[in-house]
Amino acid sequence: MLVSQILKSKSDQEVVTVPPSLSVSDAAALLTRHRIGTVVVSSDGKTPDGILSERDIVYQLAAKGATCLTDKVSDYMTRKLVTCAKGDTADAILQKMTHGRFRHMPVIEDGALVGLISLGDVVKARLEELAMEKDALEGMIMGH
Repeated sequence: MLVSQILKSKSDQEVVTVPPSLSVSDAAALLTRHRIGTVVVSSDGKTPDGILSERDIVYQLAAKGATCLTDKVSDYMTRKLVTCAKGDTADAILQKMTHGRFRHMPVIEDGALVGLISLGDVVKARLEELAMEKDALEGMIMGH
């Protein structure tokens, strides 16, 4: 299965972006309001500068206390992004996420952000693919 197919199957394809100057507190509120685990940090809303996850915020709360909430997201975002393209396979993405120990990956096309896929999106797509393969094999065995 390809990343493009995973993106099409998502009910909500909107990618929530925030400017680098946004406070960590406001980013946390946005994560809560949208019920998501990650925001893409972008100066122009199209090109990713970084990514900030709920895990990043929790680590900073543990290290610095509540004072980190007034800092900017750019202070804590992951700057070295691992991205994918629409033509990448689910297996390749799963491998990158597992190896890198992260759960969200921006999808880039012609240098612009076109989507965001999560580990859950990839696992769901893979399970659906396996179920279809199982049904096809059972059909072949049963002679249908």
